[in-house]
Amino acid sequence: MATRGPRPADIVLTGDERVELEGWARRRTTAAGLAMRSRIVLAAADGGSNTEIAEQLSLNRSTVRRWRGRFVEQRCDGLLDEPRPGRPRTVDDSKIEDLITATLETAPKNATHWSTRSMAEHLDLSQSTVSRVWRAFGLAPHKQDSWKLSKDPLFTAKVRDVVGLYLNPPDRALVLCVDEKTQIQALDRTQPIFPMMPGTPQRATHDYIRNGTSSLYAALDIVSGKVIGSLHSRHRAIEFIAFLRKIDTEVPTDLDVHLIMDNASTHKTPAVKKWLLAHPRFVVHFTPTSSSWMNLVERWFAELTTKKLQRSTHRSVRQLNTDIRAWIDTWNDNPRPYVWTKTADQILESIANYCSRIKDSGH
Repeated sequence: MATRGPRPADIVLTGDERVELEGWARRRTTAAGLAMRSRIVLAAADGGSNTEIAEQLSLNRSTVRRWRGRFVEQRCDGLLDEPRPGRPRTVDDSKIEDLITATLETAPKNATHWSTRSMAEHLDLSQSTVSRVWRAFGLAPHKQDSWKLSKDPLFTAKVRDVVGLYLNPPDRALVLCVDEKTQIQALDRTQPIFPMMPGTPQRATHDYIRNGTSSLYAALDIVSGKVIGSLHSRHRAIEFIAFLRKIDTEVPTDLDVHLIMDNASTHKTPAVKKWLLAHPRFVVHFTPTSSSWMNLVERWFAELTTKKLQRSTHRSVRQLNTDIRAWIDTWNDNPRPYVWTKTADQILESIANYCSRIKDSGH
């Protein structure tokens, strides 16, 4: 005949304990263990047996028994994780402060930036300690990014104008991001390219043979993602006007055409201005100087480069142009528009905050 085990201890919660446990029970995955223990105690306070609670929460009965007993002995504090034993710290806060200060404010005598090895030697620390602290504080002395802040006196107005078109395109109009990718080289490697094999990437010689250049004019529709492209051997106002004529032919006549483009000299010649005056449905919106990041067609040029041009070989300009036209046709079969998300206010605030941080840094 089976015998019954000891009766589990009754749990009666105070109002404050119930509020605290219910708050813990709603914790996200970062405190999943604490949330589960709180649910066990709450279920026990509602009169559930260990077996019932284990079935309800899909737990082992011994787990329920352990945390129920811990709560009876220590109340809410018994549900918190106890500190685990480990080796005591060997690097105190003052040493970490010295490390961060030296990283940000000094440079070694024989280099432009610190390495983990040189910094460890300089401060008499281990290389792994320097590496851990740098990772924790997001410091990477070996890296350097490039940047350039536009000095355009109309920067704010142009940002609001272009971003306004991205976020709220006008009705009965087509918004096109226009630019040129000039001097695309038809390159052929001096030796055959070795194909990829298990454990070995594709290999190509670092040197190449130049077989001429081509210039690509492109207009990206911000809504559909389709691209109008035109290839020319030269990059002048004459070729740009020819491209404008192509756009005029391909865009339905009942639509206005808003062109977002940079301040290149070929976009502002008297001949171009005269052509635009003769075609009033074309409205030009210039991006600020030194702000190519605002023109979405630049993002499309990057895809063309990385997915096609960077690893291709071409023995003639004709072969290069054929490849580019085929790539554009494939893109337009399944276009993927780029979605602009930042408002003008967010962009201007971000730039202002960054400039303020640089000013306050003392550099």
